Amino acid sequence: MEERSLRITGTDKTFFSKITKTLTKMLIPTKIGINGMLISIKRNNVLKAFEGYQNSNENYNQKEAEAKYDAAYEVYLEALDKYVMDSIYKKVRNNTASEFEKEALSKYYEVTSLKEKEFIEYKNRKQKYLLELDNDGIQLSGKEKLIARYNEFYVSKMDVLYKSILKNYSIKLADAANSYEPEKEVVYTKIFHTLEEYIQNILTLKIKLQKDTKDSNISDVMKEYENYETYTVGKLDTKDNIEKNVVLLSISRKLFTHSLPLIVAIQCYEKLLKDARILVQDTKIAAKREKAYAMLINLFEDYNIKLLSTKVYWENAKDREEFKAFWNQYKEVSKLKETNFIEYVRQKEVLFIKNDMKKIETSKTKTDYSKLLKYYKRKLIDYGAMRELKNSYISQGNYKKKMKEVA
Repeated sequence: MEERSLRITGTDKTFFSKITKTLTKMLIPTKIGINGMLISIKRNNVLKAFEGYQNSNENYNQKEAEAKYDAAYEVYLEALDKYVMDSIYKKVRNNTASEFEKEALSKYYEVTSLKEKEFIEYKNRKQKYLLELDNDGIQLSGKEKLIARYNEFYVSKMDVLYKSILKNYSIKLADAANSYEPEKEVVYTKIFHTLEEYIQNILTLKIKLQKDTKDSNISDVMKEYENYETYTVGKLDTKDNIEKNVVLLSISRKLFTHSLPLIVAIQCYEKLLKDARILVQDTKIAAKREKAYAMLINLFEDYNIKLLSTKVYWENAKDREEFKAFWNQYKEVSKLKETNFIEYVRQKEVLFIKNDMKKIETSKTKTDYSKLLKYYKRKLIDYGAMRELKNSYISQGNYKKKMKEVA
């Protein structure tokens, strides 16, 4: 795709520059008209090629259909890129652009700035940007037949682009395994932002189209999507954002299994566990701390039961054996679910707390969890899983308390 410089130059006040500026303003509508007509032709060609590729079978050369589709798609993107260069840029330069056009050009600059340092992301993000730009215009046109045809193509292509973007982030996260924590935090943020962007803009459209396509994958995520919707209203606090990201990860396990493989999903869950632990120990108001703690317990269950239990290959044999021991304990506790639900909940919570305490105490984390460990011990005492021996010894004239786990 042809690349051109979009640098905006200062305004020259000479007589000849004023004449040039006036002529450019007069020519802009013509340029928009020409580009609009070309885009319409190229769009129609790519839709025909897409439909031909989708309907290809043994009686038709599928490779030939795919090649035609790829070629038509490339030409279509070039036409969209030319529209940004020849029309929107000139209107912004001549102060005749609308707020929408100004924002569109600003986003274009943001995408193109990735080219030198993040070429793979730039390549995917630029395609995504150009498709979104054309899609906005099509949806506003009110042409129902065109909208219906375009939606199928748009969702198909966006699925490919989002998967590629997330796969690139997965690779980055693997590369950043031994990097500084801030570098990994940036990747985590991008992953969650991209997942939410997909759910808001693409999944909603797929659900709308599902009435006709009966896509089983969409049916599987409907419950999680309805759960996600509860976090789209009102202002979210830290606890709400953690819960929302848990839902996003749950949806990703169904839609992006290969783009966000299990090892990456585990890292994302561990990041959320860290955030949740810090929230519990830093929250001062008791009622809010209890809500944060309840969320942390739910997160333990999602992480251990829904995620780690599906893990087949373990890099560390010791970790595998420790999880097996935990899993066997969990299965024993689960037997109480039908006969004594309250006791089941209590024992499950105790199991999760002890398991997390062990992980914290044996981990090499630099985070200070001393307040959280104290909170955990208080919970175990309340549940009768640990007893407190008061006045067990005296140090510097002050009575100290010693907590000892019940055998």
